[in-house]
Parts: sequence; C-alpha cells; structure tokens
Amino acid sequence: MRELCRSLGTLRNSKSSSGRSRICFFILLAATFMFSENKDVWAQAYPEKPIHIVAIFPAGGTADILARTIGDKLHQSWGQPVIVENRPGASGNIAAEAVAKSAPDGYTILLGGLTTHGINPSLYRHLPYDPIRDFAPITVAAATPLVLEVNPSVPVHSVRDLIALAKSKPGELNYASFGNGTSGHLCTVLFSSLAGIEMTHVPYKGSAPAMTDLLSGRVQVMFDAIPASLPHVKAGKLRALAVTSAERSPALPDVPTVAEAALPGFEVVGWLGFFAPAGVPSSIVHKLSVEIGNEVVKAAAIRID
Repeated sequence: MRELCRSLGTLRNSKSSSGRSRICFFILLAATFMFSENKDVWAQAYPEKPIHIVAIFPAGGTADILARTIGDKLHQSWGQPVIVENRPGASGNIAAEAVAKSAPDGYTILLGGLTTHGINPSLYRHLPYDPIRDFAPITVAAATPLVLEVNPSVPVHSVRDLIALAKSKPGELNYASFGNGTSGHLCTVLFSSLAGIEMTHVPYKGSAPAMTDLLSGRVQVMFDAIPASLPHVKAGKLRALAVTSAERSPALPDVPTVAEAALPGFEVVGWLGFFAPAGVPSSIVHKLSVEIGNEVVKAAAIRID
C-alpha cells in the first residue's frame, strides 16, 4: 500500500493523458487491494452473529437430528447461537429456494441432499432454484441407508414374507414416505418393481409425521432413515425387515440387507449435505467445511449409519 501511495503522489501532478491513465489505474488497483483485505478480515471475524441452518424436513427426522447435532457442535466451537429452521414441503424445494435467495454472507446455510440436489432436478420441470448455479457446496455430512420396517400388526417377519403378503393383496398395503419424489418414495417404487408387487403410496411432509402414522398402524410399511427409526425398532414398536445398504448396518447388525434377504443387487443410500448460497466468500465456505467436515461429521459420537 505504501508503494501505491508513493506512486499516486508522483503521478498526481502529471498533466499528460498517460499520467492521468496511470493515476486511474493505480486508484483501481488500490481499491481492489483494499477490498480484498476487507474480505479477508470479514472471513477471519466470521461468525459474528447467529447462524441459521435451514433443514428440508420437519422436526424429528434424520435431517433434523443431524442439523441440531451439528448446530450444537458449531455453537460449542464458535460461541455463536446456531438456529435450526425446519422448512418442509415440496420435497425440499421450499427450503432450498429460501437459502438460494438469502444473503450470501454465510449466516444462512441449507441442509439438503440427494432430494434437493439429485432427485428434484430430474423430477420437477421448473425448479425455483438451480442446484449448481445457486449454491456453494460446503460438505457432505452423512450417508443415510434406509430401513424397511413394518408395524408389528402386519403378519410378516422377513422381506420374503412381505413380498408374499403384498402379492396376495395387491394394493391393500399402504406404505408411507417422507414426500413425493424423496428417496424413501423412490426406494419403495424400486423395491415394488423388482419384487413384482403393488402397494399404495401415502406421502407425508417429512419422516416424523409419516412415522406417527406407521406407529399407529394407519399405514403398514415404510422405508425410512435408520436414525429416526432406531429407537422405535429397539423398543419393539416397529419391526425391521432389512436395510438398503450393500452391507449390514452397525446400528442393526442382526437385520439383513434387502439384497441378501430377497433381491440380489438391491442398494439405495441417500446422503445429506450442507450448502451456502452462491456468492458466499470462499474463505467462509472453507471455514464451514473444515469445522463441519473435520471436527463434527467425523466424530464417532454422531455417526448415524
């Protein structure tokens, strides 16, 4: 900066057009340099106020559990409040649009994933956001295999039992999902197609309300993420038939995979990740990525598989 100021002083009294051009050039260069310095200062000071995590599903589901767990870790590390906002609906499009249109300052981030950035772009003709142009990816937060589960009133104890029952009663079994076009919905469609069965789809605005009706027996079957289902399975309120990963889940070691139980090659694994709106300084995105990726997601205490 001192060299720039000396150069400006030397050229200030020049009457030639080339001198004036040099003055303009150095002024622009100095302004650019100062702006870059300010951006670095902002990144170093981040965060200076509460951070909002916008989750695509309602409270009580896996996305909500993950958002609140990570939010608590960020609060412990940075000393700033982290507020989780649940904005369910339209398979995550409502939450994704809200974050895409928010200020690019790093204080509003999205917990989205396979639904918002993998499925919806091919499912909806007109999305209210562009999954690539409108976001700066921060980090993948979790891989989420699903568990095939039934209400205990359903007289089945294996995947083959469920397939046989569904074949004997076409369309009479109701299956819940956490929304049209979500991984749970499409997983059941794939399962039904490969098994040659027909069940009736009942979509909900998230895992938690779907779980409520599954527990009450209003619906009989659901593919849901393991973390939200695990307490109910362990309590005997739900019967787990299989998991959708290629290998058995450490959380349910006695539950077979769908592939080994009945449908060889079957595998469905969703994912959740954090995104900032496009335009957030890369240094802030990097800071979020390091904090979430290295210090939080890899912590054994919050494994969700």
